[in-house]
Amino acid sequence: MSLGAFFYNFFNMPTLTNQLEAVNSMLAHIGESPVSTISDAVALPVSASTALATLNEVSKEVQSETWHFNSVPKITLSPSNDGRISVPANTLWLDAIDHSIDVTMRGDFLFDRKNNTKIFSKDVVVKATVYLEWDELYEQARRYITLRASRIFQGRLVGSKELEALIARDEYQARARLEDADGGHSNRSMFDNYDVAKRIGINRNTDIS
Repeated sequence: MSLGAFFYNFFNMPTLTNQLEAVNSMLAHIGESPVSTISDAVALPVSASTALATLNEVSKEVQSETWHFNSVPKITLSPSNDGRISVPANTLWLDAIDHSIDVTMRGDFLFDRKNNTKIFSKDVVVKATVYLEWDELYEQARRYITLRASRIFQGRLVGSKELEALIARDEYQARARLEDADGGHSNRSMFDNYDVAKRIGINRNTDIS
């Protein structure tokens, strides 16, 4: 391959699906014309604003499942002067790493379920699932979210069973690709689940050789 051909191919490689392209893909599924921008949601046609809202809704729904790409294995949360611990705004789920501590989210703050209080005297280390903005997602996630949102969107605006079946086929394939990609980026096993490991009685830090 010549140097010129290399640079041509490099600069013409497919790019990640941006949010505008995702919305226009959803509009295309119901035969609507594309829009040139989604920066001003108020000025959008009803169909486009509905598509954008559905895309954001589904993105949050999918990310709430907890994937490797939006999981944070360790975050240290510290109490403020009043003893309360603020939870980062993009947190979808969290749990204390120390299983003797029983915490959950209550609004914007961490809540101690065991002691029925929002007041803490020391740091709490948690693992969390976080919501990522569109530009932070990798392509397999964008593709799956777009197709799932398309199926839901057309169901709300058109309600075609035939169209739903066609989109669903692509959606299932995209889901499989996402699961493969996400699993390929993680080093998880059944023993990473605390409850499973506890039942089996295996401590991953124990030398059994």
